[in-house]
Amino acid sequence: MTEAPVPDAAPDAGTFRRLHPLTPVLRGWKVFAAVVAVALQQMYGDVSPGYLFLAIAASIPVGIAYGWLSWRRTHFRVGRDDLRLETGVLFRRSRQVRLDRLQAVDVVRPLVARALGLAELRLEVAGGSSSEAPLAYLSEPAAQQLRAELLARAAGLDHGSDPAPVAPERVLLTVPLGRLVEAQLRTGGLVGGVVAGVLMVVVAGVSGEVTLLGLALPFLLVAVPAGLGGVVGQFDFTVAESPDGLRLRRGLLETRAQTVPPGRVQAVRVVEPLLWRSRGWVRVEANVAGYVGEGQQRASVLAPVATRDEAARLLAVVLPGLDSRQVVPRGVPRRARWLDPLQWRSLAVGSDDRFLLVRRGRWRRETDLLPHEKVQSVRISQGAVQRRLGLATLHVDTTPGPVAVVAAHRDAVDARTLLDAEVAAARAARAVARPDRWMQPPAAPDGPNVTL
Repeated sequence: MTEAPVPDAAPDAGTFRRLHPLTPVLRGWKVFAAVVAVALQQMYGDVSPGYLFLAIAASIPVGIAYGWLSWRRTHFRVGRDDLRLETGVLFRRSRQVRLDRLQAVDVVRPLVARALGLAELRLEVAGGSSSEAPLAYLSEPAAQQLRAELLARAAGLDHGSDPAPVAPERVLLTVPLGRLVEAQLRTGGLVGGVVAGVLMVVVAGVSGEVTLLGLALPFLLVAVPAGLGGVVGQFDFTVAESPDGLRLRRGLLETRAQTVPPGRVQAVRVVEPLLWRSRGWVRVEANVAGYVGEGQQRASVLAPVATRDEAARLLAVVLPGLDSRQVVPRGVPRRARWLDPLQWRSLAVGSDDRFLLVRRGRWRRETDLLPHEKVQSVRISQGAVQRRLGLATLHVDTTPGPVAVVAAHRDAVDARTLLDAEVAAARAARAVARPDRWMQPPAAPDGPNVTL
């Protein structure tokens, strides 16, 4: 095994490299934090405070030593077809990531790492249960360069000894801070929690029952942090188009740069909350193949709040060839009002030769868009009351995510017809679909038209 003499450098492919020399500082603080947490738990026990402070002081060099050993024993190498990562202090572990199965490469910069000019590279691989071979930490320029190198090799491009160029980008959407804050203030959960909390305070003041103030705290403690978390997590949200996919950047305390590769968006949902309609705002969510767990939740938001025109431009890139004017949604029969008396008029389904469209919701309008070639299975469910009324629900399954395409309370015969039509459309679409590959976005007919 040959090691690179200079850490965090960019040697030729096949040479083992090390992480940034400041990595031990960031890894060692975890040991210090664990000791502090245990010490705080023992503050009210029989342990002398002197021993506790001594343990905390001793954890600092121990943590640094552990971080140094971990850094010293960590190497990675980028080959022609794979990424190899060697880790382990007590037990050695060797991992190989096939680049042809690479689904996403994200650059994450926690607050402390940003202060030191460092970044973490996280890889999402098809079939993985979590991020594979996380590289923490590299300098921010080195992380960007390594990301470009991995994407180039995943696309089958070989630049030899020359560094892979970073693909250019075109910004599609930037969410202003004022709009993001107002959108959070107009969220139904935040408004309901604050109103409930204020009402409790008013009732307590009028009735003189001070104990009611305790009932107000849960509403405020849940609503306010949720609103702040939405602003902090989606701060400076930017969407850009590049040859290697759709780039998403966000975050105030922890910045995150994600790349959604071409063809990985399986289904899209456009959400119109009631309190946003006067401003003409929508939220765009998606099921993205390759991401799992927490990564799926983050990658699912393509736009936390956008105008209808911005969302239409975004959909034209994410779903090339979409022409919503060609899709004529059909509603449900009147007898569906017995099962959904408030929203049955909003239930509708439509399709063309490329996409399936499903709409629902009266106060929270949702429009699901699903390319036929992304359909994994189609099924019909029918409850006892639905059988009595001659109704059925059509389920169109795709990869896990926030978008669950469900056409509820259709006429039973119509649901069966929709199922047969969708199976045929999916088969025909997959027969002509081009395989997804990095740096090769799917071809689209000229002039996609999207109206929201």
